[in-house]
Amino acid sequence: MLMRTDPFREFDRLTERLLNPTGTWSRPAPMPMDAYRAGDEYVIALDLPGVSPEAIDVDVERNMLTVKAERRPAAGADDVQMELAERPLGVFSRRFVLADTLDTENVRADYDAGVLTLRIPIAERAKPRRIAVGGDRTRREISG
Repeated sequence: MLMRTDPFREFDRLTERLLNPTGTWSRPAPMPMDAYRAGDEYVIALDLPGVSPEAIDVDVERNMLTVKAERRPAAGADDVQMELAERPLGVFSRRFVLADTLDTENVRADYDAGVLTLRIPIAERAKPRRIAVGGDRTRREISG
C-alpha cells in the first residue's frame, strides 16, 4: 500500500525546528559542507540555496576562515500569508582553522547554483620536492 502522507513527518519537522532554530547573529545556524583536496588545492563547498551573493561574507584572518550568510525573506513577503515554511531564514555561519600548509593569501570564492565553493591553494613550501644529496663519490637524489 502506498501512503500519501506520513503522520510522523510533521512531528519530526516540529522537533527539528525546536532543537535547531533559525539562526541569529548571536547564534548562527550551521550550513552543510564538503571539504576535500583536489590536486594542488583544498576545496570547501557550502550549501547556501536561496542566499544572494551580496548576503555572503568570507573573511580570512591569519589561519581562521569565516563564512557568514543570511537568508532573508523574499521581497514583498509582508503581505503574504505563508501556508508552509520549511526553508529556514536567518544567519548561517562556519569557521575553519586552516593549516599552515595552505596559502591563505590566494583564496578564491565562487557561488553557483546555491553552492559557495572556496578554493585554497596548497602552499609551495608544503608541496613534495626532490632534494639532491651530495657525497664523496656519487651524487644521489632522495624524494622528500
